[in-house]
Amino acid sequence: MDELYRENLMDHYQHPRHHGELPDADAEAEGQNPLCGDHVVVQVRLTDGTIGEMRFTGQGCAVSQAATSMLTELVQGLTVEEAAALPSSAILDELAIPLSPMRVKCAVLGLGTLKLALHRSVGTPLPAEWGDTDEIVWG
Repeated sequence: MDELYRENLMDHYQHPRHHGELPDADAEAEGQNPLCGDHVVVQVRLTDGTIGEMRFTGQGCAVSQAATSMLTELVQGLTVEEAAALPSSAILDELAIPLSPMRVKCAVLGLGTLKLALHRSVGTPLPAEWGDTDEIVWG
């Protein structure tokens, strides 16, 4: 079963969904994981309080890029509040493979960046454990 999930991860890494820039995005943020060299830019178009479209650009390890690709499909059609409240476990469940603590940071980079984009655009709350930050840099 692990092999099936690894194949899914590699498919998302090699053929990312919703990759590219989103002209006239309503929300945008950039996130980095300098320990791994991961970098993502998330852009979102909002439609009546829901995620109408999400795209991303970036580079980095297979986990960060595949997880962000999976995230674009996961949040499609969610309300802004639902997307902002998604726990890290949602994306880890999508990946469905064991990850070391360092790789967990890779996996949730896109989700954290999405939360920051929504916070900046419509004022959704950031996770309390983040403190008062205006950037996503794991390290």
